[in-house]
Amino acid sequence: MKTTLLSLALLIALTNFAQPVYMTRTGQISFYSKTPMENIDAINNEVTSMINPATGELVFAILIKSFRFERALMEEHFNENYMESDKFPKATFSGKISNLGNIDFTKNGNYPTRVEGELTIHGVKKVITSPGIINISGDKVTATSTFPLHLADFNITIPSLVADKISETVEVKVNCEYQPKK
Repeated sequence: MKTTLLSLALLIALTNFAQPVYMTRTGQISFYSKTPMENIDAINNEVTSMINPATGELVFAILIKSFRFERALMEEHFNENYMESDKFPKATFSGKISNLGNIDFTKNGNYPTRVEGELTIHGVKKVITSPGIINISGDKVTATSTFPLHLADFNITIPSLVADKISETVEVKVNCEYQPKK
């Protein structure tokens, strides 16, 4: 009996090690703000992220100064006036895939998913839940999601002088292509 339990524990451990952890350092996160006066669009192509299929753990780290804008002045205002990037240089997310049992990382396909976790922006931590799609194609895993983000939830204030140019809510898009971590 003892040998059977030990063998079962070893088999479970080996099965968990057989699934690779997936990682990217070139993930993409963008946001879009629409107002009658002006649309603001920014993109960051230097997102670091990791997915662990065995546990469902999903983490992101984003350098705020890596967001690029159409105009340099927008980028400057974003970093200095709104995000205070010198004081709060990065944003992070640490969470889990809540419906992990519905995703087969060994089988090609599109899998609707929900992710829950703690998002930290501008020094403020907030629990969020977001829908998304995980696409499995060979050894590539792609994760996409779109969700609204309310600036006030993260103590990001909009000066009244430019309130008509900046929306209080931005649409965030995530698009990350992962490879097995070597």
